[in-house]
Amino acid sequence: MSIILDQSTRVLVQGITGKEGSFWTKHMMDYGTNVVAGVTPGREGQNVAGVPVFHTVKRAVRNIPVDASLLFVPPRFAKEALLEALEAGIKKVVILCDGIPLHDAIQMRKAALNAGAMVIGGNTSGIISMGQAMMGFFPYWLERVYRPGRIGIMTRSGSLTNEITAEVVRTGFGASSLIGIGGDPVPLTRFAEVLPLFQEDPDTDAVVLIGELGGTMEEEVAEAIEKKIFTKPLVAFLGGRTAPKGKKMGHAGAIITAGKGTVKDKIFALKNAGALVAERPRQVGILLESVLTSKI
Repeated sequence: MSIILDQSTRVLVQGITGKEGSFWTKHMMDYGTNVVAGVTPGREGQNVAGVPVFHTVKRAVRNIPVDASLLFVPPRFAKEALLEALEAGIKKVVILCDGIPLHDAIQMRKAALNAGAMVIGGNTSGIISMGQAMMGFFPYWLERVYRPGRIGIMTRSGSLTNEITAEVVRTGFGASSLIGIGGDPVPLTRFAEVLPLFQEDPDTDAVVLIGELGGTMEEEVAEAIEKKIFTKPLVAFLGGRTAPKGKKMGHAGAIITAGKGTVKDKIFALKNAGALVAERPRQVGILLESVLTSKI
């Protein structure tokens, strides 16, 4: 089983005829993703790897049932593309681009919440249900990283994800679903909003959280554990431990402001709630092994 996405999910790709859109659409289909339609204004009648292209999302869903949409669009067009998908009734959307204007992102999150939709991104590699389907760009052919299993993974960091997931695999585990929350200042879906999906998934035994300094998403995870919203084992690794206060590191969302968002505070909150926190990436698999073995 998986969360958000599986082989039966009917996926629409907005921006399918662009260089990145067409390239990754083919890879997604090779992996098993059920891509049923694409959208590029002015390109209706064309096809990409056999996938029909339409002028608009509305015209696409009028002809073909769609469950989810993946956006290969520049950041300045992301809000318009998302609103088009939401207005067509699509409830699952992944937005890959980074640098979405702040005011646009705020409006996009509000629109998604009002529509009851789950919108992942921006500034993300996407989501992948191991061995089934993906929406985004993942080098799934790397078996040392992308092995199916029973560990859910949530991440803000694309650079750390492969390293830590490889440690999970090296210890003998694999992943059920990997969700890239994204690194922009306004994540359109937050860690704590994904946790209930992993909680309900009978094929996820534990969750690995890959966080970093800045924001309060990791503290929200700690609150969800304390409130018993999430009761499975959780192992976390947080990047940016040595970042000086007020210094932005990498992601636009990774900045300490107003005395909040330090890694130290996040670690304290997670440990206090009962989560395990790795000091180094290679310890993530070891901690998983210890907590899951103790449950047998």
